[in-house]
Amino acid sequence: MAGNTWKVQPVYVTVIEILREKGSISDTELFDALRAFYKEIGLDDLEKTLMQMEVTGLISVSSLTKDRRLVQLIKK
Repeated sequence: MAGNTWKVQPVYVTVIEILREKGSISDTELFDALRAFYKEIGLDDLEKTLMQMEVTGLISVSSLTKDRRLVQLIKK
């Protein structure tokens, strides 16, 4: 258990910070940026987080191509 540590902040907070810093970003670029903070995060974790954030109105996700999506922070 020595290798497992608790993260200080949830993934969605880190997503918001990345989007504030970079603006609009593709889901693959966002995933790569999140891997720097969360080594064990998977694509399914990212998709679940993005879906929750979109439903609550924090972000907007639109399709770029068949396999790529554009993620944008919604300014309130």
